[in-house]
Amino acid sequence: MKIEFRTHDLGVRGLEPAVARVKGCGIDGVQLVAYKFMDELKYQPGQLNEENSRWIGDTLRANGIDVGLIGAYFNPVHSNPEKVANGIAVFKEYLTYCKNLGCNIVGSETGSFNDDKWTYNPLNRTEEALSRVTATFKELAEFAGERGVNIGMEGAAGHVCYNVQTLKRAIDGINLPNIKVIFDIYNYLDASNHADYLKILDEGLETFAGKICVFHIKDYVFDEAENKVKQVPPGKGVFDFDAILKRIKAYDKNAKLVLEGTTGENIVPCSAFLREKWNEV
Repeated sequence: MKIEFRTHDLGVRGLEPAVARVKGCGIDGVQLVAYKFMDELKYQPGQLNEENSRWIGDTLRANGIDVGLIGAYFNPVHSNPEKVANGIAVFKEYLTYCKNLGCNIVGSETGSFNDDKWTYNPLNRTEEALSRVTATFKELAEFAGERGVNIGMEGAAGHVCYNVQTLKRAIDGINLPNIKVIFDIYNYLDASNHADYLKILDEGLETFAGKICVFHIKDYVFDEAENKVKQVPPGKGVFDFDAILKRIKAYDKNAKLVLEGTTGENIVPCSAFLREKWNEV
């Protein structure tokens, strides 16, 4: 098992400070989102090349830092076609250089018709939406396959692939072997189903057997006043991590656990909490 963090959750800017932060916190690796923590790289095509991608990857490898996933998240159903085209171009650029960066998987969520808010819209749950997402990610999977790498897809309750089964439908529709799954229990929760989180995890582990490349790890509390789930750091909410980690460990004893959204003073204690729990179950 490896405990990893998104590079932009580390609280530092630049590659060398990020490396120092990872090593100082005893973290095993990162979910690399280069344009969110390296000022010299923008979220647009033409930023990565053979030289700088190899420098980033070599630096991480030299310091024993695993790259569990490369993030190039974009909204494939955004109403602005220029934003969609830019997202696809950036994603393809990361696919082109991901091996240099130290990983063979580039991932994204499946988007929302609420554009930059990435929240629930009734149009997300239409056949047209699923068809658009499937076509876009099939294009990306074909591009990745030509380069011997993979794409990662992540579902979320407010997005087009809003539950395990809609994500499965998209993957089945693409029907290519180089699709991996980024699994985040919290992402699938809303006011209607949050008490069933272990059932959702079980469904995901069974449905995506052999495909899950990364588990995003969060925790939550339920706000009765607002009737919604709210993210909190692991160990500070209602998740039964004994039950969760026991299931993940049985699925993959070498699982990569990315504490997405855990920042600041919570990084070290939450890492220690998860490592201790993992060793107990």
